[in-house]
Amino acid sequence: MPPRPLLICSIGNPGPQYANTLHSAAHTVLYRLASHLGYPSFQKDRSWGGGLLSKPRFAGGGEGRNWTLWQSTAYMNESGKGVRAALTAWKRSLPSGEGEGRLVVVHDELEKPLGAVSVKTKQGLSARGHNGLKSCAGSLGGVEWVRIGVGIGRPESRESTDVARYVLRKMDSEQKMAVEGAVEGVVEGLRRLEVG
Repeated sequence: MPPRPLLICSIGNPGPQYANTLHSAAHTVLYRLASHLGYPSFQKDRSWGGGLLSKPRFAGGGEGRNWTLWQSTAYMNESGKGVRAALTAWKRSLPSGEGEGRLVVVHDELEKPLGAVSVKTKQGLSARGHNGLKSCAGSLGGVEWVRIGVGIGRPESRESTDVARYVLRKMDSEQKMAVEGAVEGVVEGLRRLEVG
């Protein structure tokens, strides 16, 4: 059985002021994944929900050749509409006979240690307060999708202002290295998803 095509979407906040923040860790991972796979630079594509798109240059064998990478350019709490539009465009772009594709949403995960990766295939899970996941769940309706969480750790305080300050600050070099290192666990999860 050929590998299943995957649409891998990252959600985070847009613009330079949010680049390299813990809340946009998924975007950092997707940039690293594109580099790991030898994909071209991300390009804005209006027909794909206005997000940033990167696809393999050539068809054929090799790791990730059935993977399409897409980054949301909406704010986290509005990311679901773009993910839905990207999914629609991706399904139209799949050649007939490619088999059933799978949607994967990569996001930051406060409840996991920095750089840890979790793959959740079960449907209807709680968003645990994550506004990006809430937005995706609301926009995707009955669509089955997989969540890949990238751990960003949690501040000691549980006060919402302290948590917001923590997730919206720029990553230091140690944090960035741990988040970029998560790409290995993400690739491992994607390999399992494309065959299962």
